[in-house]
Amino acid sequence: MQRYRFKKIDAFVDGQSTGNPAGCVYLKDQKSLSVDGMQQIARELAGFVSEVVYVYPDEGHTTLRYFSSEREVAFCGHGTIAVMYDLIKNDTELARDPIIRIHVQGKEVLVRNEIASSDSVYISAPLPQYLTLALTRDDIAIALKIPSGEISEKDRITFINAGLSTLVVPLTSLDTLLSLKPDQKNLREFCLANGIEIILVFSCEVSAQENNYHTRIFAPVFGYLEDPATGSGNAALGYYLLQAGTWDGHMLKIEQGKSREHPNIIRLVSDASKVQRSVFFGGNARVRIEGEYLLYP
Repeated sequence: MQRYRFKKIDAFVDGQSTGNPAGCVYLKDQKSLSVDGMQQIARELAGFVSEVVYVYPDEGHTTLRYFSSEREVAFCGHGTIAVMYDLIKNDTELARDPIIRIHVQGKEVLVRNEIASSDSVYISAPLPQYLTLALTRDDIAIALKIPSGEISEKDRITFINAGLSTLVVPLTSLDTLLSLKPDQKNLREFCLANGIEIILVFSCEVSAQENNYHTRIFAPVFGYLEDPATGSGNAALGYYLLQAGTWDGHMLKIEQGKSREHPNIIRLVSDASKVQRSVFFGGNARVRIEGEYLLYP
């Protein structure tokens, strides 16, 4: 039996929203737990959290790895929010740094510490890759179990990787978005056949006037149907809006989830670079469970 420091932390907690739970395992170094062990813990926590994030020091840097019950995940926004908010809140030296640099898959990710001013941390999403899409509106509508007319024709469908390969689908109304009930098995097969990791559907209609868009995000390839609050997925929407010229980079508040009354809230901002603008997603986090994880061989 091995013991590991463990927390269950909900990210993107706002008002009466419940956020998105992440399992956070704090390791002394990268040799403390094998990849098989990381996958085992994530598999054991299936249904309790959507992803587990492992954090450890590596050559002077804080490094993060993520696993769902199915496999390793390239990037997990809510897991990054959860663990970095927790680390900053509990380290007085780290709390003084306005910018913290961490490593994910050998690449540098920036963490903006705005806990003192707005009770949030902001994470830089990977720069976007715009991918080739060979699907029609009809193909996507069938996968989502909606009439093709419910997919907006005035906005384009786009395939973007901003950490995860994300199919961005504009819908005609908030009612359509909230009523979506895709079949998990069929949607998983659709995603695997087309190299899609997550599907983001969005509406310009919102539940509260102070917000800008409402999204839902489906991720069946990771072992669950829907993600309730997602940094990487909404970052893809941010890059989508920047490319379309419909966002100036100032603060956006994104409602996410199937609740009209109490959606989760993800905040997006963009920098002012004239070469390649980065999208930052932000939110806070709340520790729900703290203790040790006991891993049995």
